[in-house]
Parts: sequence; C-alpha cells; structure tokens
Amino acid sequence: MVASARVQKLLRRYKLAIAAALTILLIQGLVVWSLRSLEEGEAERKIRRSKLPDHNIQDPKRDIALWEKHKSLPGKNRGKWSVRLERTGGTAASALRRGTSRKGEKSGIKPKPPQEQSVIRPGWGGGVLRDLSSSRNHSDARSGTDGAARFPGAAVLGEPGSVDLAHQASSSDFAPKCDIIGKDALSALHRAESQHCRQEIANIVCQHQAGQLMPGTLPQCVQQDDFQWNYVLPCVQAVGELDNSLSNVENPVRVAFVLMVHGRAVRQLKRLIKAIYHRDHYYYIHVDKRSGYMHREVLQVAQQYPNIRATPWRMVTIWGGASLLKAYLHSMQDLLSMLDWKWDFFINLSATDFPTRTNDELIAFLSQQRDKNFLKSHGRENVRFIKKQGLDRLFHECDNHMWRLGERSIPEGLEVSGGSDWFALNRRFVEYVINSQDDLVLGLKQFYSYALLPAESFFHTVLGNSHMCDSLIDNNLRVTNWNRKLGCKCQYKHIVDWCGCSPNDFKPQDLIRIQQLTRPTFFARKFESTVNQEVIEILDTHLYGQYAPGTIAIKAYWESVFEQLDGVGSLSDIALTTYMSFFRLGLKNLATRQNQADACRFQPVGFPLSVHLYFYDDRFQGYLVRQEVQAVGSDVKETLEMWAVPQTTFILEPNLKEFERLKNLEIGTDWDPKERIFRNFGGVIGPMSEPLAVQKWARGPNLTATIVWIDPALVVAASYDITVDLDAEYTQYKPPLQRPLRPGTWTVKVLKHWKRVAEVRFLVTPLTFKDKEPLRKVEDSWLHAGPPRDLYLEQSMQQLSSVLQLPPQEPAMQEARRKAQLVDQPLQEWVDSSVGTFWVTGNICASQTSSCPALVLCSKTTWSSLSPDPKSELGPVKSDGRIR
Repeated sequence: MVASARVQKLLRRYKLAIAAALTILLIQGLVVWSLRSLEEGEAERKIRRSKLPDHNIQDPKRDIALWEKHKSLPGKNRGKWSVRLERTGGTAASALRRGTSRKGEKSGIKPKPPQEQSVIRPGWGGGVLRDLSSSRNHSDARSGTDGAARFPGAAVLGEPGSVDLAHQASSSDFAPKCDIIGKDALSALHRAESQHCRQEIANIVCQHQAGQLMPGTLPQCVQQDDFQWNYVLPCVQAVGELDNSLSNVENPVRVAFVLMVHGRAVRQLKRLIKAIYHRDHYYYIHVDKRSGYMHREVLQVAQQYPNIRATPWRMVTIWGGASLLKAYLHSMQDLLSMLDWKWDFFINLSATDFPTRTNDELIAFLSQQRDKNFLKSHGRENVRFIKKQGLDRLFHECDNHMWRLGERSIPEGLEVSGGSDWFALNRRFVEYVINSQDDLVLGLKQFYSYALLPAESFFHTVLGNSHMCDSLIDNNLRVTNWNRKLGCKCQYKHIVDWCGCSPNDFKPQDLIRIQQLTRPTFFARKFESTVNQEVIEILDTHLYGQYAPGTIAIKAYWESVFEQLDGVGSLSDIALTTYMSFFRLGLKNLATRQNQADACRFQPVGFPLSVHLYFYDDRFQGYLVRQEVQAVGSDVKETLEMWAVPQTTFILEPNLKEFERLKNLEIGTDWDPKERIFRNFGGVIGPMSEPLAVQKWARGPNLTATIVWIDPALVVAASYDITVDLDAEYTQYKPPLQRPLRPGTWTVKVLKHWKRVAEVRFLVTPLTFKDKEPLRKVEDSWLHAGPPRDLYLEQSMQQLSSVLQLPPQEPAMQEARRKAQLVDQPLQEWVDSSVGTFWVTGNICASQTSSCPALVLCSKTTWSSLSPDPKSELGPVKSDGRIR
C-alpha cells in the first residue's frame, strides 16, 4: 500500500512530464514509420527499375543484396511489379495484370531466397512458339509458305515470313505459360517496348526452361582429334609464294559476292562495286529494311547489270543480332536456287569494305584452293571464347534489340569455335549447310537461333565439327583495323545486352598494317568516306592506277541525309527547321546580290527535295539543300540547290603556357568515341538536344581546367572541372542539362583560375515545327522558354555570374522571354537571323536552265550533289570485263 501510494503520488507530480514524453515517443514513432515507408518504397522502386549491370558477367553479391532489400519489404508490396512507364503498350507488368485478371489470378515477382530465382507466374493467354524468328523483322516480295519449322528460325531457309499463330497474339493477350525464372528474363520483359516482343520473350523462356531449345548431343567431326585451328596450307603461308597470274589458271572459279549494306553511303557502295566488278562473277545485295534510300539506289544499279541483283526480301540486321545469320542463310539458299548463276565461292562483304588486291589475284588464289573454306579463328582458349561471346547465354532478337534471357549450357560433345564473321566458303560447304538434314546442322541452327553474334561462330562450328573439317583454313582473306582501346567501349549497349567491340576506320597512316601482313589478304575493313576518303583513293590508285589528269571530284564526297521519297516524317523537327532556314537564307542572299530583280526573287515551295552532306579533302564543307521555288509573279516552278557552310567560333587566348596544349573546343551531339568525331555534322542543335563539350589536346603537362556553360539569357547553366593527363588527346563531358534548352547563342568557356583561356559559341536553333507542324503559340511556347525555374541542374550556378563578370541578366532574360512567344513570320525571322550568324549561305545553282541568268547549272559546278563524280559512277562494262 505504501508503494502504491508513493507511485500514485509520483504520477500526480509528473503527470504532465509523462504525457509530454509519451507524445514525443508517439511523434518519433510516426516519423520513423514514415521514413521506413519511404525507404521501402524507394527500395521497391529500385528493384522494379533495376537494369542489367554494366558488365557482361553479373555480380552474385549484388543479386543477393537486391534480394535482401526485396525480402525486407512488407508482404503487400513484395508481389507487385507496378512501375509506370510513359510508353505505348505499357509495361510487362501491366500486361501481366491485364492478362491474368480474366481468371482472377495475380501474377508478379515473388520473394525468394538468394539461391532461388525470381518468378513470373503464368496467366491467361500465351502459347508456345514453333518458329521463333521475329516476323516483323522480315519482309519479302514473295508469298510465304508453311509456317511449321523443324527448328526455331528455320523460316530463313524456306519462304520468309512464315510464323506460328503464337506470334499473332493481340496486345492485350500477353501472359507467360510458365513460371518465368531469372533476373535476365525478368529484366528483358520489363524493358521490351512492344507486347509482341514480350510475348516472344516469354514463350522462348518457357521453352528454354522446359528443355525444348537444346539440340542435345551433337556428333563430332571424325577427324576431330587431329583437327587444329592453326592449320594453314604451306602454299598460303606467304604472299610472295602465291601465283597471282590468272592466265595460268585453266578453270578459274566464279565468286558470288554477297553484300550486306545499310545506311546512306550510296556513293561509297558504288565505288566498292566498281572496284570488285567483273562480268564473270555475281553480286547479291541485301539492304537493311530500314534503309529505304539505299534500297532504291541499289535497285537502279541492279537494272544496269545482269549479274547484280537485290534480295527480294529485306530484314532489319542489328549488331550482334541473330538476324544477320538468318540473312546469310537465306542468301545462300537463294544463290543455290539461281540456276543461271554458276558460282564456286560465297564471299560476304559490306559497304565499308574495300579490296586490297585485284579481282584477278583473288580468283587466281581461290582457283588453287577451290576445295578450301576460309574463316578466321578467335585464337583464344575455347572456354574463354564461349564466355566472351556469351554463347553460354540465351538471347533473342526483337524490337531491334538483342535481349539476354538467362544462362544455358553448350550441347554435349560440341566443339564450339568462332572468330570473324567475314569469310569465303566454297559451294560444297554452303550446300551442306543449307540442304543437310543431319543432326549436326539442324541442331546448330537451333542452338544459334538464340545466340549473340551467331555469324561469328555458326559456320566455324559447323565446319569444325563436320566431315569437311579438314577443308578449313585459318584465314578469312582480309584485314580489319582493330584498335581495342577505342573500339571496345560498349557502344552497342543500346541495342544489345552485352559489351562488344567494333573496328576502327582505316586512315592513311593505318595502311602499314596491310603492307606488313605475311598472310594472303584481299580485302580490308572498315572504310568510311565521311571519316577519311583519302585512304580509299590510295588503295584504288594502287590497284587500278590514277584517274586521268584533270578528273574532277577526286577529293569530293557527297552523302545523302534526306530524299523526298523518305518522307518529311523521317526528319527531326530541328533538322527540318534548319534545312528550310538554310534555303530561305540562300534565296534572300541571291535576291540581294541581283538587286532584287524579279527574275531572281524566288519563294520556296513545300519542303526540301533532298539534303546532302558535302566533304572536300576530308573536311566537312556544309549542307546542300535542294528545293522547288517559284519566281515572283510566275507560276513556273524551278529546282534550285544551295550550299550552307558552317562558321568557326572557337577563340583561343595567346600566351597560355601549359594551356597551349588546347587545340580545339567543340560542342555537338552524336559523339563517336571510336572515330572521335561528331556524327551530327555541323552541330545542328535544338531545344531538346543533349549537347556535350569535347576538348582536343596536344601532349603536355598535366593540368586542370574549369568549363562553364552560359545560355542566351546569361543563365550559368553548368560549371565543372576537368583533369587533363599528360597523354590525353581528348576530354569530353555531357552535363545533364534539363531541357528544353533556351534557344539562341550559347557560350562555353574554358577557364584557368576563372580567367578565360578559350571560348566557343554555338547555336541552339529555335524550332519552327513541332511534330512537322508549324509551331503554335499557346501549346508549344514551352519549347522556347528554357528549363523550369531557369534551372538546368538541380543546383543553381547563378552565383558564378559575378565571378565571371557577366553583364546584368534582366535585359537578356526579358528579351529571351519575348522571343519565346514568337510564332509564324516573326519566328521564321528569328530563326533565320540566328542561323545566319553561324552559317554562310552563298552558292546556289539550278538543276535546269533558270529564269535567273545569274544561276549556273548545278551539273556545271564542282560542289553540287548534281555535279559529276566519276569515281563513284558506274559505267558500261569494258572489254576486259571490268568497270574500273
């Protein structure tokens, strides 16, 4: 009783304090609960949004850590995959929820211990694919036949386009037929854009988990124990030992050249055809399904020569994709079915290849080795090659992407090998690959239907494990300009879930690699005329001699970026805006020079007819825009072409000491780290672009510099430091600027202790079009207003304005806000005034005789895309069977 009374007394005395303490504890509990909820939500979002790691080999510790985070979530959150993405078709999760709701099932990711794998439960719909090749990745002028295939992807060997009904699932029907296991498969389902692709992925994973995609035990070559990839015939060990005289060959072989081309480098392709053409050989050209302009040009070439044909079917071929192997197999089948083409060897080329020896030398060599097959091996230990190539992983190509779907094992008894996907194969082996029904060929076709870079290994593995393995020569007869330091930067991660390498373009200084070779080589790669055309001219002259003195355009190169048949929809808004501004400025300059004479005053009609890049002596010279016009007071239409030349704005301060290392500062988009050029030639930049700054350096002492970006309204958009090492040649950085960028003249400064070392100005061009429609004042004014709250980064940099000694900001900001509201004619005038500051639009010509006497014919100029280009023109076949 005494203790109880004492407690009650204490309670009365400290009642308020206890109440306050309990209140504080309650508030703390609520705060902790709120923070825990936020952390759990963030953890769940990180799991839902998790992407593939940057490296090809995944980290198991990282996967366990992710599982631990996932396991710690409340039960109601663990089974969800509800991330929202703003893209057509929704996500794999939303498709799962739609599909499973019809039976009331609930699909999702289930928590699992680290040793287990993530699972997506089956729901309504789905199906099992028999032919798993993407039907949307293939088109044919001929009708399809039976869709049943003995192995996945077999449609390439029969009529193209034959698919199982499972491919035709509607967008609301997607759901797997099995428990989908593994983070690779789940990630692919999460990232795939279309329902069609997600359905294919789900069906393939289900088949793989059921063991339906493995060909089982495959037979080995009967001579496997004696087979060596380093086997080279004594007669081909050195170039000097070769008999290169075709006159000594009684029955010369005939070659079927298969060219896989894409892009818009038509003139370079024609120059290649000109160099390798002979009337006794055959040329079968496949053009990527996305390259309409190239296809139209190839069809015209095929009409000129009976031994040049274009494939009647077209595919989208991506780097590392299964589609490339399918295209090769389909081409082989076509060539075998052409009874009028009597060929002995199959040689694949691309538009970026060029011969290093004459056709006569190639044919003389192959005629001595007509029973051999020429492939280049990887030269590595086999297990390492399998890991490097990802052959122990399951891949599938759809949505123009190569998706990694999980691990798989190599078929028992199979000696996997590979190397280069450029080869020369004899007809006997090609017939075996296409027509054989034995377990080896059918099994490998199935296995490589789901492999990364299958063309780099399929033919090597078939040949090495077949009864013809002793016909293999470890030499693909070509040299590739590899520079691993520059070419292995995972530049294809946007189209394939893997890190790969790509060779560099040849330049004149690289030709020593060809001269130093002791093995026979007849082709080299890669070459790009937009990077360096001089090296092609050197090789061409070496093979066939110089063109006649006075031949024009030897150093000139033109490449189309737009043709009317492409459709205006193929252009971006910033490209369309800029090209039309170029043309208006050209017409204005013409009228000014001719004192406003009515015959030389033109109004543009419609949209551009064509746009070309123009290079001379391996330097970008500008854009050529061709468009219809009407003279003032006339109804007659003419076609004119004008030339827009970019102006340099780079300023370098004198007496820089260690900063004398700085040779250039350039702003642009589409930076190519391999060739170290901007692929967006001329730096056409709009409000929605993502520019980066690149500095070029000479060798010198280590230094640190500050880079500052300033927008047209004097807003300090970004500031950062760069460290330049002793041997650095280039430094680059793309600040994560919020968009839209404010249109107008931007300035980027290089500073040392906040003193200017160098400066460059660049133009963010205001848009006159939004989605190819004229800009509207109310709906589209945000495009020219700059970023929200004038913040390009999360933190404002405006405090640097005083350090940089910038003028007062208010007048510049008011002017920027006024211009942001412009539309119609005032907007056009603003665009033309801005573009005219950075580009000179002087030369202009007419495609036919013009009403303006000052205009010369484009065919008489040296710069027009309509001017003669003898080196890239395909003429009649000469008496010796060649064109060149």
